[in-house]
Amino acid sequence: MPSLYLEDFQPGQRFTSGGRTLTETDLTMFSMLSGDWNPIHADAEFARHTRYGQRLVHGTLGIALCTGMLHQLGIFEHSVIAMLGLRQWEFKQPILVGDTLHLELEILTVEAGKSGRSGKLGRRFRLLNQRGEVAQEGDSEVLVLTREGARQQAQSVQS
Repeated sequence: MPSLYLEDFQPGQRFTSGGRTLTETDLTMFSMLSGDWNPIHADAEFARHTRYGQRLVHGTLGIALCTGMLHQLGIFEHSVIAMLGLRQWEFKQPILVGDTLHLELEILTVEAGKSGRSGKLGRRFRLLNQRGEVAQEGDSEVLVLTREGARQQAQSVQS
């Protein structure tokens, strides 16, 4: 899908990513990257005796997957300026090795900026598992270029 700009968005729009199956390697690599070796993630014997019966994938890996799946959509490829933050993020279902997840992105709000070169989008992320259950969800705002802002940016780069 081509990059979209502020004026291409409207509240209620939805975008869906492709799926991704989480592997043992994903769990281990995220533990290494984050330094989070909590037994619920790293100790199969410990985790077997919890209410989940197995190790859980890090909740923050779910957030990282959302941003990666968002990138795969391509809709912000040339228009994004900066993510402004995450709000009200909820871990609703555990994520397990072997789960296949995909992102549903909903546009909540579209606000033009004063300059006319950019504006702010309110977005809802929903990370769903293979059973259609929401594993995680939360809101995020992002600054996005308008078409005119992108034109001006390209012009200044060429100068």
